Amino acid sequence: MTSIHHINYRNEHNEVYCCLRNKVVELDDRQKSDFCSGCQMFAGFAGGKGVECEWEDMRDVPNPMRVIDPMKEFMSNQIRKIELDDSAVLVHGN
Repeated sequence: MTSIHHINYRNEHNEVYCCLRNKVVELDDRQKSDFCSGCQMFAGFAGGKGVECEWEDMRDVPNPMRVIDPMKEFMSNQIRKIELDDSAVLVHGN
């Protein structure tokens, strides 16, 4: 798996998707000091336009991943892909 560089641009409400907190947050001084500054995924502030993060993304996304809609990014990160091996058996109850 490859680490993907995410560029999370602020929306009109100064919000970005935060992978660490798994939610849409306001990119204010508290977010930057309390969360971004200590986050291992933190990779910069996108030239003042948002926040950059690097993490192993399970989704099939480009690298870099440019995010302009934080809520859409949040929703996309809630979908989990489950892979079953050939020996898996699904049992349906009545």
